[in-house]
Amino acid sequence: QVQLVESGGGLVQAGGSLRLSCAVSTRSFNALAMGWFRQAPGKEREFVAAISWRGNTLYADSAKGRFTISRDNAKKMFYLQMNSLKPEDTAVYYCTSAGTIAAMRESTNNVWGQGTLVTVSS
Repeated sequence: QVQLVESGGGLVQAGGSLRLSCAVSTRSFNALAMGWFRQAPGKEREFVAAISWRGNTLYADSAKGRFTISRDNAKKMFYLQMNSLKPEDTAVYYCTSAGTIAAMRESTNNVWGQGTLVTVSS
């Protein structure tokens, strides 16, 4: 069984930075892929970034060059560092876990956090 809790959302001006954190409760943390999705008002939930149990990463085009995903296996935590934020980044961000990055993107057996709101002002 896996439980996830996000934190770190808030209000930031365009060009600023935020770091989102996700705490994971599972004995199998090191064997899971972890990632982030987001959902803006009136839009579908979209993939943002993922990291495999080996540490390989994958980013959506919108995140490349601005966002960095990382994990700390000892702390059972993973993070999304967001730099150069834009108003279009405004969304509820959800952390998630699955067996692999491919399975995560399929979203058939993901475990989700409750979401944390990121608002980027102009």
